[in-house]
Amino acid sequence: MHVLDLLQSDDLGLTLLWGEETLLGHEVSGVTSTDLEDPGRFLGPGDLVLSGLVWWADGEPAKADRFVGALADAGASALLAGEETHGRVPEEVVAACRARRVPIVAVPAQTSFRAVTEAVYLRQWGDLSRRPTRNPVFALPENVRGDLSRLVESGAGPAELLERACGYLGRVSGYLLTASGRTVARTPSAPAIPARRAVASGARAGLWLRVEAESSPYDAWQLHVPDPDAAPPRVLHEIAEVLARHRDGRRRRDEARRAVGEELAGLLSAEPAPEPTALEEALAAAGLPPGGPYRVLASTSGDALAEALEHLGGIPYAVGRSVAVLYEDPGEGRDVVGGLRAVWPLLRACAPPETELHLGVGAPATGAEALRASLIQARFALTAADETVPVRGTEQLDTLGELLAGVPPQVRSLFASRTLGKLGDGMLRETLEVFLANNCSWARTAEAMHLHVNTVHYRIERVETLTGRDLSRLDHKLDLYAALRCG
Repeated sequence: MHVLDLLQSDDLGLTLLWGEETLLGHEVSGVTSTDLEDPGRFLGPGDLVLSGLVWWADGEPAKADRFVGALADAGASALLAGEETHGRVPEEVVAACRARRVPIVAVPAQTSFRAVTEAVYLRQWGDLSRRPTRNPVFALPENVRGDLSRLVESGAGPAELLERACGYLGRVSGYLLTASGRTVARTPSAPAIPARRAVASGARAGLWLRVEAESSPYDAWQLHVPDPDAAPPRVLHEIAEVLARHRDGRRRRDEARRAVGEELAGLLSAEPAPEPTALEEALAAAGLPPGGPYRVLASTSGDALAEALEHLGGIPYAVGRSVAVLYEDPGEGRDVVGGLRAVWPLLRACAPPETELHLGVGAPATGAEALRASLIQARFALTAADETVPVRGTEQLDTLGELLAGVPPQVRSLFASRTLGKLGDGMLRETLEVFLANNCSWARTAEAMHLHVNTVHYRIERVETLTGRDLSRLDHKLDLYAALRCG
């Protein structure tokens, strides 16, 4: 692309004010529009400089020399000066360009700088994939932007948008990934990336651009191009803007879907229980196959829960503010709970600081009554979840410790206090713990604590007196053991 090519365009109506033929044949690398008095730090070799000459003032020829000198020092290919501001291009500016050997072209008032810019980009567009560059001045030509806009308006999905956009760049591999590493779309030439590798620090090479659209911390989109020289960054920014428009357009549909999920969760929680037909209709409205089996999930974040379910892929689900119902195809034999445990650390890595991100999973259920039970189980498991075990399922509910973990801390503390309060935290409590741990054996307790067996007898008698429990009875032993676990 040369300055001479622009002068030969009848649509632009440009006029050459000064320029030798050899200078007009220099390669144009990009376009910069500026009205700074000294734009040198923003220019690069081969730049075509567009200026409305707002900086110019009559009687100050030094300004023209300073401005044109900056262009010459940067190696600019030409100055395209707009006539609209002053009615013409001042002779002092033309003289400065002649002295500095910078070609100068007049841009008539009826020709917009945007038209000139697009003419340059359209001419260069065919060479983009063959001329890798980090130069940020390239942008999508108008016809390309129009094509992508029409796709967005027609409801095209992210995969089609990404493939079409990258197709204009030639052989460019691109990905659309969520913050937690899930692949929303990828071009046909891009190999699959597991979510864990997508978020690993070693995979952060290449270009990563955030798609600026409304989202949660867990499902924010990022445009990823592994080859940083595959396309100019500004082109990729514009592609990211197109994807953002698509994301904003589908937000209303996503909100409606979440509302249906919340309505289903409300029916499961309702008292008295709704008629089975009402629940069946709500399941159908949420897009869940009839009959089940289903599973209910409860989380501290509905946004994180929705993203986790998307990671599993292909599982029908409905999610509200904090509860989800999913359909488990009995023919697939998928380990849904295991899959959720695998992706949960990816979501926790995206969570804002100090966020408690936990998940409780109910048992599989068929029918309305079992669904309500699965919800109760999921919520109980959620209360038992913690930073050590952030995802808890009903299959873990097989010990007294797991059962007690789901009891609210305030209730556990009250039970421990009322049962053990008079023991304090001294030797009597310690003796009770060792005694129960040794299956109430006097001899083994005495040996473990380096005490005489009579001392153990005395202390346990004091424990029984202070707690009102008889340690020869199984139920009283369980009371005291549970209280110790709650304390």
